[in-house]
Amino acid sequence: MKALVYEGVGQRSWKDKSRPVIQEPTDAIVRLTHTTICGTDLHILKGDVPAVEAGRTLGHEGVGIVEEVGDSVSSLKPGDQVLISCITSCGHCDYCKQGMYAHCRDGGWILGHRIDGTQAELVRIPHADNSLYRLPPGLDPAAALMLSDILPTGHEIGALNGEVKLGDTVAIIGAGPIGLAALLTSRFYSPARIIMVDPDENRLAVARQMGATDTVSGDPVAAIMKLTDGEGVDVAMEAVGIPESFDTCQRILRPGGKLANIGVHGHSVEFRIQELWIKNVTIRTGLVNTNTIPVLMRFLEAGGIDAQSLITHHFALNEIEQAYDVFARAASEKAIKVLLTA
Repeated sequence: MKALVYEGVGQRSWKDKSRPVIQEPTDAIVRLTHTTICGTDLHILKGDVPAVEAGRTLGHEGVGIVEEVGDSVSSLKPGDQVLISCITSCGHCDYCKQGMYAHCRDGGWILGHRIDGTQAELVRIPHADNSLYRLPPGLDPAAALMLSDILPTGHEIGALNGEVKLGDTVAIIGAGPIGLAALLTSRFYSPARIIMVDPDENRLAVARQMGATDTVSGDPVAAIMKLTDGEGVDVAMEAVGIPESFDTCQRILRPGGKLANIGVHGHSVEFRIQELWIKNVTIRTGLVNTNTIPVLMRFLEAGGIDAQSLITHHFALNEIEQAYDVFARAASEKAIKVLLTA
């Protein structure tokens, strides 16, 4: 089979690789029909995730058809069309029993990280009963692909960790795929205002189409304090993963506010405890558990999420290296999510 293989820092190739096989009775082999590229994949190529070894197939998002299942798989059979969760969960360990699938003792984020991932013609999925979701008949698989990672991440680590509620003023720092997913899913909870912050005017235009009430491209602190009459926001979501965006979130919180950190940080940040200790704020971090995939799938099936609007570029799976080049130039290419179809 063919797969997109990490060859070391800055190096990747679409090449022949051995077909995956069942290794445990709980495994399934899935033939990919749809996959995509995540910003995390770009971080891996930059060498920011040293746990990823040369020779690893990248990718942790996908939709496909089950080809083979292990003897212990009970809820799936060959021929089923399934969504692949970016998080693998055994369903039995102490963390899984708490719904913290991200910290599964025999799973978590392993696809395209510690085991071969989904940017390939075939992939092995451990703990298939708990890590694959059968698609309802008629659900567009391209839209469903957004449930692998970005929509549950925006929902769980953004809207739920931020405790967005009716009438809130929400600021989302970063209008990339995750920030836009946080925007879409925050709207479930009827905030009064959603302020999107990004230097990219194209992404802000997309955010307005998706329901942002206000957009900011300049000095975010000054602009947001002006928009809120000096009060600040009820919820600030960090969706970039750099010290500057985290600092913005700290500075725009009103008393009692919530800071939800979604971004992946590779460097330490300054924690403004000297200003925040008195403001009764809450700061939450997290890696997506994907335990809200079932409810998000129902929203998607009912037309409650415009997931298709996140897809801006289409490629064949064997054009994946070109897709990487486009995604790496997201600003100039006006790319949000790229769709790769087998």
